[in-house]
Amino acid sequence: MAGNSYGTLFKITTFGESHGEALGGIIDGCPSGITIDLAAIQLEMSRRKPGQSAIVTQRKEPDDVQFLSGIFEGKTTGTPIGFIIPNTNQKSDDYSHIKDNYRPSHADYVYDQKYGTRDYRGGGRSSARETASRVVAGAIAKQILPEIKINAYTSSVGDIFLEKPYQDLDFSKIESNPVRCPDEASAVKMEEYIREIRKQGDTVGGTVTCVIQNVPIGLGEPVFDKLHAELGKAMLSINAVKGFEYGSGFCGAKMKGSDHNDLYNPDGTTKTNLSGGIQGGISNGMDIYFRVAFKPVATIMQKQESLDNKGNITEMTGKGRHDPCVVPRAVPIVEAMAAMVLADFYLINKTYSEEI
Repeated sequence: MAGNSYGTLFKITTFGESHGEALGGIIDGCPSGITIDLAAIQLEMSRRKPGQSAIVTQRKEPDDVQFLSGIFEGKTTGTPIGFIIPNTNQKSDDYSHIKDNYRPSHADYVYDQKYGTRDYRGGGRSSARETASRVVAGAIAKQILPEIKINAYTSSVGDIFLEKPYQDLDFSKIESNPVRCPDEASAVKMEEYIREIRKQGDTVGGTVTCVIQNVPIGLGEPVFDKLHAELGKAMLSINAVKGFEYGSGFCGAKMKGSDHNDLYNPDGTTKTNLSGGIQGGISNGMDIYFRVAFKPVATIMQKQESLDNKGNITEMTGKGRHDPCVVPRAVPIVEAMAAMVLADFYLINKTYSEEI
């Protein structure tokens, strides 16, 4: 099975299944001498972990990270950083009813067809629980780039949208509510709607907006490794993501060039930022901002048609512990992937500059 690694110089390889003994990863390419704040890493894990509020899955996992290598006396050694995250609250029997069935809009069918076998316990490798390893790597990537500020937040749930521009938001309020929306009025509406959806045995999607500030000019490698292209790939690799747009995004397609162009100030900054902080695939020093769309969680607590491994259409109802809306827990995952992309390009840029 290929496709388990991401990055060029700062690279993460993850392993493990949703109901296996543990998840884990190996981070290669992290520079030596970086002071690692283990508490900060655990805080990021707590933001992603299940069971943190009444509007997410009630699986209880502490998600304690155990580092096995690459860190000595609180600093990175330059060698591979190995870590594991033990699974402690598996309930594999919750999935016995789908042992021979393929859940609609899950990876069950394609995994079975591609590999000739599948781990049906929580989706195995295809489970969003794999993203726990990414959050560890992202937390370390943030510590490589302490000057760069990465803030993601829930910007919509269903048809409830946070209409305020990010410049009018107080990012310190993101963690003040379980939805992770920095606008109190919108957060209340979103939480109430998620609770209502859960009572119906259904799920709902939404969007996460991410803002990256204090980015130096020059990150990104045209033509195929443009900064926005890598951010898009990173976000689209997250479970349940269905769309990515940066800067003016799809709204820019409705505009005229005379309205869309970002005119320069004498110091090289721009009067507007419809480019989203990236021009020609290279960061220009302005804020980078993008939005990521998440679909509704595929497992619903309602009867629906399914397909079994004999080719029969059968009826099934979802069981187990699942998120009615994945968006609040996806916020730290979006930040983690953004941090890894930036750390990778930062190291690539540093090497390039030194060669010159």
